[in-house]
Amino acid sequence: VQLQASGGGLVQAGGSLKLSCTASGRIHNFYTMGWFRQAPGKQREFVSSITWSGGSTSVADSVKGRFTISRDNAKSTVYLQMNNLNPEDTAVYYCALDTSRRAHSYSSHSYDYWGQGTLVTVSS
Repeated sequence: VQLQASGGGLVQAGGSLKLSCTASGRIHNFYTMGWFRQAPGKQREFVSSITWSGGSTSVADSVKGRFTISRDNAKSTVYLQMNNLNPEDTAVYYCALDTSRRAHSYSSHSYDYWGQGTLVTVSS
C-alpha cells in the first residue's frame, strides 16, 4: 500500500483547506485511515480517523467542530476538510493507514503505512 497526501498550503487565519490522501493497493473494509500532524519541535499528534467500511469517525478535541474527515471509497481517497484555521494548526500533516481491526487508534505506532506529509501554514 502507498499513500499520497496533497492539499497543503499557506492560508490566513480563519481560512480553510482540504487535504486529500489517496491509497494505492488493496484496502480492506476493516482498515482505518488517520490524519496526524507534527508541528516544529513537537511530537506527532492524532487529528482524526475514519474507518474504511462504515465511515465511523474520531476527531481530536483540539480540532473538533472545525475539521471534518470523510472518504470516497470509489476513489480510495480520504479527505480532511479544515475550517477556521488558526496559527496553532500550522504543521506537516500526514495520512496513515492502520491495517488492524482496532479502529481509531490515537497512537501513531498503530499505523502501518504513512504518506509523505503535506505542509499546512496558517498565518496570523
